[in-house]
Amino acid sequence: MVKVNAMGDQCPIPVIKTKKAIAALNGAETVEVLVDNETAVQNVTKMANSLGAKPSSEKIGEGEFKITIEVGEVAASKVGNPEDTGCIPDARGNMVVVVSSDRMGSGNDELGKVLIKGFIFAITQLEELPRKMIFFNGGVTLTVEGSDSLTDLRNLEAQGVEIVSCGTCLDYYGVKDKLAVGSVTNMYDIVETMAGADKVVRPN
Repeated sequence: MVKVNAMGDQCPIPVIKTKKAIAALNGAETVEVLVDNETAVQNVTKMANSLGAKPSSEKIGEGEFKITIEVGEVAASKVGNPEDTGCIPDARGNMVVVVSSDRMGSGNDELGKVLIKGFIFAITQLEELPRKMIFFNGGVTLTVEGSDSLTDLRNLEAQGVEIVSCGTCLDYYGVKDKLAVGSVTNMYDIVETMAGADKVVRPN
């Protein structure tokens, strides 16, 4: 594994350092990048995606984020001039995503679970990320240990998307102590957030 420390670096330095590390690879390898802000995560992630690499990220502490990039041989050959890069501004808009179930749509439950997993992954690929994702009722089971969507949700959290789960709902399902991403919220905050959003998206 190749490690890149970009803590304290302002954009576009984290992207340039990461590109140089990828360009120096002799084959498929994993590159781990440390940064200290969500915008850097967004920019490094966008760059890695443009190379055809597979990035994932997570918040590992206050002001500390880790981006893990699985780089194939083709991705390394696409880097070009590492200095030839720019920065995108914060990619978050004022959209809120509200998830009320661990499955999407009605009909076959197994299909519904596949669809909700695909829906959450698709959010990670948006040009404009949501400001917040709210999980309530059965949706809170997607934010606890064992959820198939934890990697994608941690990726979104690292890019600045606030992930919140209804505390009453976590208590009802007996999983509050298993919350694995984001924080606990209440109905007042849920209503206030939805009322102040420019757009509310509901997959259920």
